[in-house]
Amino acid sequence: MKITKILVALSFLFAVSTANAGELTVTGSMEATYTSEVDQTTGNPLGMDRELTFAGSTELDNGVTVSVMQDTSDNLGYGNSKITFGNVAGMVDIYVGSDGSEVDAIDDITPSAYEEANAMSGTYKDVGNLAGQMGIGLKTTVPFLGTVSGQYVPKTDGTKNADNAASGDANALVGSGVEVVIKTSLGDLPVVGSYLGNLSLTTGYAEQETATVTNTTDRTEATAALTGSFGNFSFGYQKDFVDEGQTAALTDADFYKIEQIGLAYAINDALSISYNTMEQSQHNIDADSSFEQDTTAINIGYTVGGMTIGFQDASTDNANMVRDAKDDVRSISVSVAF
Repeated sequence: MKITKILVALSFLFAVSTANAGELTVTGSMEATYTSEVDQTTGNPLGMDRELTFAGSTELDNGVTVSVMQDTSDNLGYGNSKITFGNVAGMVDIYVGSDGSEVDAIDDITPSAYEEANAMSGTYKDVGNLAGQMGIGLKTTVPFLGTVSGQYVPKTDGTKNADNAASGDANALVGSGVEVVIKTSLGDLPVVGSYLGNLSLTTGYAEQETATVTNTTDRTEATAALTGSFGNFSFGYQKDFVDEGQTAALTDADFYKIEQIGLAYAINDALSISYNTMEQSQHNIDADSSFEQDTTAINIGYTVGGMTIGFQDASTDNANMVRDAKDDVRSISVSVAF
């Protein structure tokens, strides 16, 4: 009911304002890769990716900005989209769409010269399970606390409705989801801020009703990251917790703890190198949980104009939470943004 009242108020606010001429932009990227599997059959090592994003924006006479984003898949099918009303009441951005997962956006923010440690090696549980869901969100700034953003998903059934449509009984056994992220520049804190000027603390929490069945529990996610820099050196430490919840009544929930570290050095404006690690432990009564999955990766990135050349050498022990399994991968990428 509260959300309905908010939407009605916003509709009135926007209805009494006229729009100025807007603009439409098209951006994208293309990437070619060569990947070698050390412990598995490589087959054809060549791969490619291409992305297009269409964006339009305008501004109302009352200062509210309106923007829309639509991206595409590799075959140019519709991907995620989002409509954002910015600067509402001069203090908050409000959006509707399927590209608003605040927690997914911070799943690994430790610095890297090219890719996350587990981008090609190992399989890890991840925060940000609400990614791709149709929801409504907001973003604002709170003094000292920093940027606060959140999203509410009325039904986490994965359906991306067209206008004037509802998802009905699609995946009827799931419920709603909610998430919040706070990004704090520690240098803005009173008293101690002068000592913490280059440090940032990012925290996130999400809860999702993955089963409406009686006597089940919700999926919960939490993450916290401390990042900073000193000259050309940047660093980050992040800790994730994922409780998958119970999708069947009175069963035991599996949960995971993930630790990420990133150390990066910018040799010059174009060339950087990083060392990244990721470690995961699990609680699972149906499997051996006495060991950890561990990935280490060396990344190199070289950027010239809109072109980036990236290299990663990653090695994982106990890959995919299988004892003594190895997954070593080397990959080189050439990508161009336009």
